[in-house]
Amino acid sequence: MKILAIITARAGSKRIPGKNKRLLGGIPLIMWSINTAKKVDELCDILVSTDDPDIAKISESANVLVPWLRPNFLATDTATSVDVCLHAITWYEKNKYLVDGVLLLQPSSPFRNLQSITRGINIFKNNMNRSVVGVSKTISHPEWCFRIEGDRMHPYLENFSAGTRSQDLPEAYIINGGFYLISTDKLKKEKTFFSKDMIPLEMNQLGENIDIDTEFDWDVAETQLKYQNDIK
Repeated sequence: MKILAIITARAGSKRIPGKNKRLLGGIPLIMWSINTAKKVDELCDILVSTDDPDIAKISESANVLVPWLRPNFLATDTATSVDVCLHAITWYEKNKYLVDGVLLLQPSSPFRNLQSITRGINIFKNNMNRSVVGVSKTISHPEWCFRIEGDRMHPYLENFSAGTRSQDLPEAYIINGGFYLISTDKLKKEKTFFSKDMIPLEMNQLGENIDIDTEFDWDVAETQLKYQNDIK
């Protein structure tokens, strides 16, 4: 089985300028994903899709594939990860060889671990007609979430019960952004990683739920890294 890992890292980031090349623990953020991916034996290649020459140089120094700078139309705020992955797959299959699956690794999830990736790939091997998506337990339970209209609060869920104790609520999960794996045929056909029959990959190790999108998230990541170093 051939699985191509695609790491998407555009230059633009409104909330954290230069996020993907900013140093976390002394190394560029993108290198966290590259370094982990390089430990995965099941991958046939690691391809970085970026429009940033600096990110390209960082990635090339790690001996991963950076065949081009991403075209401008795929480096905008409206360009989707699916579009970026399909662009990369088209090039790869034309210039290298056909692949069975594509693994999307976003640099904003630096603390995904090798065990989780391996577990997700093994799940995929037995369910190649379904996508596998990383999830983590949510902190704010949806049964206690509201929307506000004017001066009124409305529960998001119809079965809202204010008297339910937190320990009695069923487990709830969010997509954590750390792992997306799907067959290339399915991605080309459905153009989404979120198929109706997608399989959850629970990623509940320390830090795996961190998805860096804001400066606060960055501070959380630095705190997490300090904690991990302190307990070693």
